[in-house]
Amino acid sequence: MKIKWSHEALERLIEIEDYISQGSPARAIQFVEQLIEHAESLSDKPRLGRIVPELANPDMRELIFKKYRIVYRLEKNRIIILTVFEGHRMPRSAEFDVAQIKP
Repeated sequence: MKIKWSHEALERLIEIEDYISQGSPARAIQFVEQLIEHAESLSDKPRLGRIVPELANPDMRELIFKKYRIVYRLEKNRIIILTVFEGHRMPRSAEFDVAQIKP
């Protein structure tokens, strides 16, 4: 299954890398690469993640990587990674806006 990253998710990856790079630029790059690889593993098993508890929609799922939540939406022929954020905070509704995603 094809994976598409939303603008929101890509911006969150940049923010995560910027934050970690304050302590170790090399570690920041490695961490974000691992996070991306973890998310990309969904192409083989799209229902691997759990349903997002706050939404209770079977097509809105999340995969956990270390302390981060990778939220994605299942569609007919693709997976859209909507956002990535630290697990301790609640997601913002704007992070789930798929209208910005082009087919």
